[in-house]
Amino acid sequence: MAMNQPWAGFVLVGMRTMTATVLAGCLALVTSCGTDAPARQAGSTTPDAPVVASPATTTPTTTPTKAPEPVKPTGDAVNPHKIRWSKAKPVSKGKAVKLTWWSGVAPCTVLHKVKVKETRKRVAITLYEGTSPKAKNVSCIMIAVEKTTTVKLKRPLGKRKIVDGAKP
Repeated sequence: MAMNQPWAGFVLVGMRTMTATVLAGCLALVTSCGTDAPARQAGSTTPDAPVVASPATTTPTTTPTKAPEPVKPTGDAVNPHKIRWSKAKPVSKGKAVKLTWWSGVAPCTVLHKVKVKETRKRVAITLYEGTSPKAKNVSCIMIAVEKTTTVKLKRPLGKRKIVDGAKP
């Protein structure tokens, strides 16, 4: 900056003052925010003792777990596609399998069908979801819902492995 201009000194001083003011404001903001100082106890013998802030601690909050929503295939979904399930548990002495997965809310996302392919060594189960025909002119919220369905097997599971037919 050229100092031979009459206004140059004013600009330089003004910028220094503005920078100092901004820095002071930031320092005040940083030191006043986020300190969760404990309150002094009544009857304290040293009222002028400095208060030391304790480190912030957070307790993880847990939301109540809701049981998965039981659903049955509708067979009439629009644009059905394969989806992955997250859990498979044999039930009814191995004569059925209870599947659990995360999905959207009905009628925007419904279980269309379940395809089961049984061999001697494994049981491949594929879930298909789509949109219900009743979902026309309906607003769909974007929220995940845990769903479950139970699939009957032709013969008991035994030592056969359960695999997700939607996985490549």
